[in-house]
Amino acid sequence: MAESWQQRAEAKHNAILAAIPEQWRITNPPIEEQVDVTGSYVHQYLSEREIEITETTANEIVKMTTTGKWKAEEVTRAFCHRAALAHQLLSCLLEVFFDAAVADAKFQDEYFAEHKKPLGPLHGLPISLKDQFHVKDVETTMGYVGWIGTFEGKSGTGKEKVFESEMVRELRNLGAVLYCKTAVPHTLMTGETNNHITGYTLNPKNRRLTAGGSSGGEGALIGLKGSPVGFGTDIGGSIRIPAAFNGLYGIRPSVGRLPYEGMANSMDGQNSILSVVGPLATSVASLRLVIKALLSQQPWLYDPLVHEIPWRTSQEDEISGLISKGGRLCFGVLGSDGQVNPLPPVRRAVDEVVQALEAQGHEVIPWDPPPHKTLLDESVKALAYDGGVDVRAALGLSGEPPVEQVAFYANLDKEFTASEIAATNVKIRQLKKEYMDYWNNTAKVSKTGRPVDAVIMPLAPFPAARPGRYGYYGYSTVVNVLDYTSVVLPVTNVNRKIDDADEGYSPLNEVDKGVFESYDPEIFEGAHVSVQLVGRRLQEEKLLAIAEYVGGLIGK
Repeated sequence: MAESWQQRAEAKHNAILAAIPEQWRITNPPIEEQVDVTGSYVHQYLSEREIEITETTANEIVKMTTTGKWKAEEVTRAFCHRAALAHQLLSCLLEVFFDAAVADAKFQDEYFAEHKKPLGPLHGLPISLKDQFHVKDVETTMGYVGWIGTFEGKSGTGKEKVFESEMVRELRNLGAVLYCKTAVPHTLMTGETNNHITGYTLNPKNRRLTAGGSSGGEGALIGLKGSPVGFGTDIGGSIRIPAAFNGLYGIRPSVGRLPYEGMANSMDGQNSILSVVGPLATSVASLRLVIKALLSQQPWLYDPLVHEIPWRTSQEDEISGLISKGGRLCFGVLGSDGQVNPLPPVRRAVDEVVQALEAQGHEVIPWDPPPHKTLLDESVKALAYDGGVDVRAALGLSGEPPVEQVAFYANLDKEFTASEIAATNVKIRQLKKEYMDYWNNTAKVSKTGRPVDAVIMPLAPFPAARPGRYGYYGYSTVVNVLDYTSVVLPVTNVNRKIDDADEGYSPLNEVDKGVFESYDPEIFEGAHVSVQLVGRRLQEEKLLAIAEYVGGLIGK
């Protein structure tokens, strides 16, 4: 008798847990009994040495591993242990390959002992990966039950045993140690992470809330410091949402800056708004470390969509030099996009960033660009070109239903024609030009005489969403349509004593009403609150430099 999809999902779920060593097993307390599992809570299961290692940022870890002061094996085992704890508390892992990671780390230690030098700039650094990356001898299900035991739903190829994504090859060349792949929502098209294999991924700082999506497993894992740095993907906010919700730095690079070749995906071939890959970490220096290392591998020689743009120190130096000489930066600030207003903690976070910059003499001007709604309307078309055919086919392999967050794919019934797709592409190009012109014209009103350096704006209207209530993606998705660079900046935490709900609020529309009604200061207490800094296309170095500077001003 053939297995049901429920049986296949349960078997995979249990196999993930079984891959965790017995000595690392714990009892998961009820959410209301232990809302926050960060800090002292997770520390009870770790040795002092493990805490020291796992609470060191990636950029500091490599200073120890590349000089032989720390052994790669010890570092790897510490992060494997903390990742195992994170999964049991948050449901954040889809693949566990700790034994292979330890073997790789041992090899690196042997190499260092023999050659007296590291394998590369990421020698001994554990890196986690969203479950879109193909890693040899490791499955990629992307949350689909029908992909279990296959290569992207195709059986009998054996490709899953040998094939690796281009970035995985490069990370190995650089000396990274790969040890786990993290949970995603099947389809990848939601800001919450939920699938029938791992279940719902929770936020470690406040388990009443979502860890975000679609790179939610990465956000939860790094948020609990079960990984020093990891990679996600972003087509509508899927790197930035988990980064923001988990108090992390995360960057959405522009299309073509980092390699995407050989990744699994949903709706592959939709080219109007492309997904990009980028890192999440606890410091800007960690993001810089891995991006700079990857670019040293000349990915444009191996991925036909990558631009030949090596790391540009000049962009960083321009910002640091300007600040060191007492010069001022100019920021735009978007308080609301006019469609959905941000909740009180998010408004406070935006204000805190503005006040910190103004206190240092920097200029902040209102950002009043062409309406975001027109950009968002076109994005909805682009992300529904195939009428849900790809998603329904993947779900149909096992007969599983879509989780509630992506149930709308079951109701799509229109495939776009070539002419309609072409018309959407023309419209998006026109809207990009309008936005570009607006940005250029800010030079006429800024006191610096330059266009705005970056825009401060919410990443989402809420600090994090309550499960099943992520109702608006406008603040994140507009960046994808424009193909701008964006870095998430952690700012503060929800404080129920000062982040009261707005009394007598008159919602702008039904979506705004849903966001407003989802907010309860008691439920959100302690949650991370972040903003995003948005720059122009392919300005990754500049935006990281700005984010690092602003983070320093606000104590992050």
